Amino acid sequence: MERPGRAEGVRSTVGASRKLILAAAQSPRVQSFVGKHGMRLGAARFVAGETLDECVSVLRRLNDQGLHANTTILGEDVADAGEARAVASEYESVLQRLHDEELRANVALKLTHVGLDLGEEIAYENVRRVAEKAAELGNFIRIDMEYSAVVDATLGIYRRLREAGLSNVGTVLQSYLNRAEDDLEALLPLQPNLRFVKGAYLESPEVAYPEKSDVDAAYVRLIERSLRDQGYTAVATHDERLIEHAIAFAQGEGIGRDRFEFQMLYGVRPKLQLDLAERGFKVLVATPFGPQWFPYLMRRLAERPANLGFFLKSAVRR
Repeated sequence: MERPGRAEGVRSTVGASRKLILAAAQSPRVQSFVGKHGMRLGAARFVAGETLDECVSVLRRLNDQGLHANTTILGEDVADAGEARAVASEYESVLQRLHDEELRANVALKLTHVGLDLGEEIAYENVRRVAEKAAELGNFIRIDMEYSAVVDATLGIYRRLREAGLSNVGTVLQSYLNRAEDDLEALLPLQPNLRFVKGAYLESPEVAYPEKSDVDAAYVRLIERSLRDQGYTAVATHDERLIEHAIAFAQGEGIGRDRFEFQMLYGVRPKLQLDLAERGFKVLVATPFGPQWFPYLMRRLAERPANLGFFLKSAVRR
């Protein structure tokens, strides 16, 4: 049995590592080095290349393995209206390419990438264009959730899209935010398609649970509540304990496999992804691409500091 003191020490060490990685993400020196060398040193494990062509090759391989996928053009915090419109146009092109290639893949995007920092109306108009293109092609988009300060705007835009008749849109709730369960209750009348994650941004204790055990407990409550309702539940975690809990809960409640799926990140637990697919569950792999991959990589390393070891080992071998 693990001694309480040791368990607390492990949690403290992981928490400190996470904060250190997220702090390093703000360092111009670190950004410069990783930007020049990171992809060949190991970032390619988590990012499906810098171009759409490279990403399409990865998506096809995932489909051939029996997996579904989504893709994201990496980027955020766009502060120019023209650039935000260009990003939306690029997403329309991605959707067309997915359709033409007959890939089992959809897209996920960040609202700050399509102009949220310039105002909700700009972001809404851009994401609506993307959603309408997806609907035209029989596809789906998901609005990713970002840091806590933009949750209200994100959920507000999601509601507006649904009210506009766009049912091919989903969003995300983060279990580490104290407000997540209230947000879920407010969304349930829409029969929403929701992805549930733990959360990857550094937040204060005033808005987010600081303890992993509380985050995990909230995650369980969220997926159980969602599964009991009439929406669609995307269980996005690499934690086998939570995955098996979701499976057992769904079976116990008589919830069909067409009402939920599992989602994981490209490069993280690939064997588990394949194992679940072989068991007959839908598994979707989040497969981002693009030259602006550094912030994404840092959050993946911070979520699971053990990933940093892989990255550093790759660097040493070169």
